[in-house]
Amino acid sequence: MLKTALLHPDILQALAGAGHGSQVLITDGNYPASTGTNPAATRVYLNLAPGLLNATDVLKYVAQAIPVEAAHVMQPADGSEPPIFAEFSALVGGVALQKLERFAFYSAASAPSVCLVVATGEQRIYANILLTIGVVPPP
Repeated sequence: MLKTALLHPDILQALAGAGHGSQVLITDGNYPASTGTNPAATRVYLNLAPGLLNATDVLKYVAQAIPVEAAHVMQPADGSEPPIFAEFSALVGGVALQKLERFAFYSAASAPSVCLVVATGEQRIYANILLTIGVVPPP
């Protein structure tokens, strides 16, 4: 048994194989995870049912397992800020959220650097976040 809070074997394997600059995409239930992402990325489908699991549940544990260097979110076309952005900000440890318009976000999520895609059952809209893995400094 592992002592870390993150226990999902496929997520752990993908993160263990990732490095500085690799990216992790956590999607809401509306995101086209099978077609709007890097085809070489590991895909983990945690969207058991609407609302299960949600994006912030997954982000909480992924952000504890990796150093987050950058975080990108999908900006609504009307320029508004969805309430979930505040939750994302709190969970990524002070890293500023960088907003991308919808198609720029899709393009970023399809980049070769995206190594892991976690599809959730999140029902809140614009609940997609693309994390860039940072470095672990030497002791």
